[in-house]
Amino acid sequence: MVTVQDVRALAITLPRTTEALVGGRVKFRVGRIVYISFSRDETVMGFAFPKEERDWLIGGSPEKFMLPSASDMRYHWVLAKMAALDRKEMRELVVDAWRMVVPKKLATEWDPGF
Repeated sequence: MVTVQDVRALAITLPRTTEALVGGRVKFRVGRIVYISFSRDETVMGFAFPKEERDWLIGGSPEKFMLPSASDMRYHWVLAKMAALDRKEMRELVVDAWRMVVPKKLATEWDPGF
């Protein structure tokens, strides 16, 4: 099972990332744009994800991924159950979410090295 600490260890290595505690929820962002957010109990991770690909992701693993709340459907956002994620998948989701919010040049030049 992946933890918030596992995500933090990766996220803080990503350029321009800052961590914030907002309303009791841990969030990682670039500037003012949040790309990772956790539920208060840290069992669900929300992450930036293309709207047009949500149905594909959730349909392929409905036991792992969920749609965001109705009010968040307008955003590029998906939810994942932390207990269902492995470390490799978490890394891919976090890095891809980060790449959605940084300048394209930085996203293409940065090499995760894992």
